[in-house]
Amino acid sequence: MTTVAIVYHSGYGHTAVLADKVAQGVRDAGQTPVLLQIESAAQDFAPLIEKITQADAVVFGAPTYMGDVSGVFKVFADATASVFFTGAWKDKLAAGFTNSHSFAGDKGHALESLTILAAQHGMNWVNLGLAPPNVTAAERGPDTINRVGSFLGVAAQSDNASTEITPPAGDRETARLLGERVAKAAVRWTAGAEASASLGKAA
Repeated sequence: MTTVAIVYHSGYGHTAVLADKVAQGVRDAGQTPVLLQIESAAQDFAPLIEKITQADAVVFGAPTYMGDVSGVFKVFADATASVFFTGAWKDKLAAGFTNSHSFAGDKGHALESLTILAAQHGMNWVNLGLAPPNVTAAERGPDTINRVGSFLGVAAQSDNASTEITPPAGDRETARLLGERVAKAAVRWTAGAEASASLGKAA
């Protein structure tokens, strides 16, 4: 069975809600999610890095603080330099999600940071694959999927309220759909790699 690692930092719990939904999407695709929460900048990242290395794909997640990923996530990202020098994540699939209080909040820059992290490791990025909603601003509500019109990954918005009510249903479903998309892509990617290896041996 294909495994998808979901490695994320969540400052107040809202990004964790998205991580859980990404995991649900992976399960809905019949595959295995591995949730890996970054607890602090001072923790030992080696166990997380090892689990990511063992996974077939990874979904990175972080809140957007001051127009970029959180500092805690950045410390983790810097710690993955040990993997960079081995190339262990090269050709894995990767995707990402972020969350902020405002509708814009420069979330696109945070997602770009996640794509650059993946590119540094030679990974292949899986975008959101959801067209922006073809509705008017008045019709665009909390249940709308991809309501901010993101392409790189999930860009959610959370109010300053309990995680029981925010981020809203539309953003949660967007995260679930990303998890499902990544899992299905990872199945195809893994099968293709195995088939290619078999052809190489036959030759």
